[in-house]
Amino acid sequence: MTRIEVLEPGMLSTVQDWPGRVGYWHIGVPPSGPMDDLSFRIGNRVLQNAEGAAGLECTRGGPTLRFPDGGRVCVTGAPVPVHVNGNPAPQWQSISVPAGGILEVGTLAGPGMRCYVLIAGGLAEPEYLGSTATFTMAAFGGHLGRALRAGDTLTAGADPGPHEDRPDRDARAAIDEQPAIGRRWELAVTEGPHGAPEFFTRADMDTIVGTDYTVHFNSDRTGVRLEGPGPQWARTDGGEAGLHPSNIHDNAYCVGALDFTGDTPILLGPDGPSLGGFVCPVTVVRADRWKLGQMAPGDTVRFVPVRADRAAALSTIDADRRASFPLVLSSTGDGDDGVLSQFTAADGTEVTLRRCGDAGVLAEYGPMALDLAMRARVHALHQHLDDLGTPGLTELTPGVRSLQVQFDPAAISLSEVTELIARTDDHLPDTGDLVVPSRTVRLPLSWDDPATHEAIQRYMHGVRSDAPWCPSNIEFIRRINGLADVSDVHDTVFGAQYLVLGLGDVYLGAPVATPLDPRHRLVTTKYNPARTWTPENAVGIGGAYLCIYGMEGPGGYQFVGRTTQVWNHCHPAEATSFEPGTPWLLRYFDRIEFYPVSAAELIDLRADMGAGRGHVDITDGQFSMRDYTAFLAENADPIAGFRAQQSAAFAAERAAWDRAGEFTGQRAS
Repeated sequence: MTRIEVLEPGMLSTVQDWPGRVGYWHIGVPPSGPMDDLSFRIGNRVLQNAEGAAGLECTRGGPTLRFPDGGRVCVTGAPVPVHVNGNPAPQWQSISVPAGGILEVGTLAGPGMRCYVLIAGGLAEPEYLGSTATFTMAAFGGHLGRALRAGDTLTAGADPGPHEDRPDRDARAAIDEQPAIGRRWELAVTEGPHGAPEFFTRADMDTIVGTDYTVHFNSDRTGVRLEGPGPQWARTDGGEAGLHPSNIHDNAYCVGALDFTGDTPILLGPDGPSLGGFVCPVTVVRADRWKLGQMAPGDTVRFVPVRADRAAALSTIDADRRASFPLVLSSTGDGDDGVLSQFTAADGTEVTLRRCGDAGVLAEYGPMALDLAMRARVHALHQHLDDLGTPGLTELTPGVRSLQVQFDPAAISLSEVTELIARTDDHLPDTGDLVVPSRTVRLPLSWDDPATHEAIQRYMHGVRSDAPWCPSNIEFIRRINGLADVSDVHDTVFGAQYLVLGLGDVYLGAPVATPLDPRHRLVTTKYNPARTWTPENAVGIGGAYLCIYGMEGPGGYQFVGRTTQVWNHCHPAEATSFEPGTPWLLRYFDRIEFYPVSAAELIDLRADMGAGRGHVDITDGQFSMRDYTAFLAENADPIAGFRAQQSAAFAAERAAWDRAGEFTGQRAS
C-alpha cells in the first residue's frame, strides 16, 4: 500500500473511478466518474492499472502531494506544469516519486479544463453504491464525499509494476495516442430523442448542426452551458408539461444529451440529472463525451451529425491505447429525426421508440399528454424487462409516459433492443388490470419557505430579473391557473394526493408526482433559463407535476415551499422511515400528502431527519387503475369545468408572453 499526503489540494480535486456509479439512474443517482474519461483511462493503462482504477480529477489545476514511501504516478489531461521535488516532469508517462518526494501539479494555462493524477495501484476509498466516484453535490463517494483538503491522507493499492515484456513502451503514451485538446471542438452527435418536426423546426435542426456555439462560464460537471441562437420551435407550448415549447412530460435523460432548458442549451455531464422535462434534439456519442471535460469558457463547439452505427465505441481501449481522433466518422446523421420505429400495442396504444445517443432507446406511450394509463403500461414494461434480466441492459428508467433503456452495444445491438421492447410489449397485461402497492406518505411542508425566497432572489440577481414568475412563484401559479387568490393555491396543494410517477427528478430519489384528482392539478411552466441553485428539499410545480428536490442544485420548478429529506445516505439501520440500506424514501406509485408546519418547525424536523431520529408517517395501500378510471368517470363534469377555467388562464398568460416577446427572445424593455 502507498500512503499519500495532501499538502495543497488544488482548486477542485476529487477521487473518481470509471465507469462510475452504474445501475442507479432510475432513482436519480448519476454515474459521476471522470468527465474526461479517455485521459483518465489512458493514464491508468500507462501505469498498468485497471482502466477504471480510482484516481484524481483536478479542475483548473492540480494538487501538491507528498509520498512518504515513494510511488509511481501519471499525469494526463490538459497541459499543466508537473514537478517532482522541484524538477520538471512530463505528462502522459510513468513518473517515479522517491520516498519522501513531493509531486506538484500546477495551474492550467489552457487549453482544456481538467488534468488527471493517476497513481500506480489505484486509490483505495470506500465504495458507495458500488463506486468510489465522488458526487460532491450529494456529499458521497470519493474521500469523505468531498473535494480534497490540505491535511488529507490518501492510500493507493499495491503497485502492479511496469509490463515485463515492454517496460519502455508501456511507461508512456505516445503523442498520437493522446487526445487532442484545443479551444475549438467538434462533437459527434446522433439525432434524437426529440427532433423535427414535432419539437423543433427543420431550420432549428439546421441551426443546431450548422452553428458555432460558445461555452458559457457557468459550466461544471452537471453540464456544459452553451451560448448561441435560440430555436424558433415547432409548437407554441408544452401543454400540461409547461408553457414553454421546450417543456415535455418528464422522461429520462442520458449523459451527453443536448438539453434545451427553455432556450438555453446544456450538454449534460456525468453529474447531470437523470430525469427532467426538457427536450433534447441531439446526443453526443459515448466516444466523444470525454471532450465535455475539457471544454473551457469561451471555447467554440460545433455539432457534427453521425450515424449511430458508425459511432466509435471506446468501451475499452485497445492494447496500444489507441483511439480514433477525431471521432467524427461521417458528415450526415441517420436522417430519421431520432425516431427508430413506431408500432401499435395490443391494447391500441401508439408506441414510439426514440434514439438516445448510440446506447439508449426511449420507449414513449400514447400522445403527448398526462394519462396515468400510459404510466401504468410503462410500469408493466419496466417490470417485465427487469424480470427478463437480459444481458447488456444497463439501466431501465421510467418517466411519466416513457421508459428509457440504456444498453451496452458490445453486448446487445440497437436493433436487438428495439425488437426486445416490441416483443415484450406484446405480452403485457391489460393496463386497466394494473394494481400496485401504493403507500400514503405524509410530509411536512413549510409554505413559501424563506429558503425558496433566497433562491428566487439569487435567480433575479444572477440569472434573470424580468421573469414573469418573479418575484413570487406562488402568485404566478395563481395567475396561470385562473385562481382567485393565493390562498387557493395553498388549499389546493394541501388538499391533494400526489401520485409518484418517477424518482430522481433533479437527483436522489426526488419524486415527479401529479395529483390523483385532476382538479388539484395546478399547471405551470418551468424557469427559462433554469435556476443555478435550488435549496435541498424545496417543493415546486412544473407543468402538471410536483417535485421535491433531493439536494441542492439547478432546477426550474415553481416554488411552493420546502419539506424534509427524501434522501438520507446517513440514516442508521434502525431508521423506520427509510428501508435498511436504501437511502431513498419514496417508491413508484406512493401517494404524497402534505401537512403545514412553520419554517422554524421545519428546521427542527430536518435536523432530526438528517440525524436519523426523524420519522415520516407511512401507511400501506394500493393503487387500482380500474378504480381510478371509475373515479374519473364519476367526476367528469366538475373536472371538465376546472380544466376549462385553467385552460383559459393558461391561454391568457401565453398571449401575454407572446406580446412581451418571451418566446422569441426579443423581450420588451
